[in-house]
Amino acid sequence: MWGAGGIIGSASFLTRSRGAIRTQYPRIAANVTGGYLRRVYLTAGAPTRVTTRADLARCVRLFRAFRREQTQPDYFYRLLADDSVEQIQGFATLGGARVLDVGGGPGYFRESFERAGAQYVSVDSDLGEMSARGLPMPGSVLGSGMALPIKDSVVDVCYSSNVLEHVPRPWQMAEEMLRVTRVGGLVLCSFTTWWSPWGGHETAPWHYLGGSFAARRYERRHGKPPKNVFGQSLFAVSVAKAMKWARATPNGTLLAAFPRYHPAWARWVVRVPILRELVTWNLVVVLVKR
Repeated sequence: MWGAGGIIGSASFLTRSRGAIRTQYPRIAANVTGGYLRRVYLTAGAPTRVTTRADLARCVRLFRAFRREQTQPDYFYRLLADDSVEQIQGFATLGGARVLDVGGGPGYFRESFERAGAQYVSVDSDLGEMSARGLPMPGSVLGSGMALPIKDSVVDVCYSSNVLEHVPRPWQMAEEMLRVTRVGGLVLCSFTTWWSPWGGHETAPWHYLGGSFAARRYERRHGKPPKNVFGQSLFAVSVAKAMKWARATPNGTLLAAFPRYHPAWARWVVRVPILRELVTWNLVVVLVKR
């Protein structure tokens, strides 16, 4: 049985992957359609082509949606989930693929992945987040991203959106994502970079004066602590640290790293030290499991 046995509980991934991903090296190409062929810069300097609507209109649409996150979360997260699935499809075929979403929350991403034909299971450490839209859905597993309750080498795609900056040991979580992925499978994780304008989340931009200062200021102003408390549920994760881990891990090969929300022509910023910390905003790191 591939899925989790119940709504919440231990996963029982007992079968091997059926190789749903069709990744090609050194060029990664899948389902390229007219008008949406774009270039992602590999950290090694050689470009590879992927399918994505990485244009300025997409960037503006996501930014406008971001401003509605608090008032219309359904609209924002469904749009983000659909965009994420399309981004992944630039690297892998999702039809029939076994996908593990680390930090899946209340299920917005589930709907998008399943529409793409994926077999989807999520892991989240926060029961409140999982229940934000009612009872957690079947295939939702309660567990830590830093110690995934999943067997080795059983998923085709392991995905995480905006979770790494919320765990105290982000690279331990990233290694766990590689552990549960089959050899040749895809790991894609994205996170909000600390030195970006939104690095402090709801305490931004005061995080530039220190995360603890920003949290204290927020509490004084709003009469309650922020949801994302620096040093407890929010941590300073930089582009430089992510790139260092991705290049050094013995368990994966780095395919690409690029700003998640930027148009394709602006993706070069990830290759420029210091500048990338300020303007990347959200970094996507893509690896293939060795």
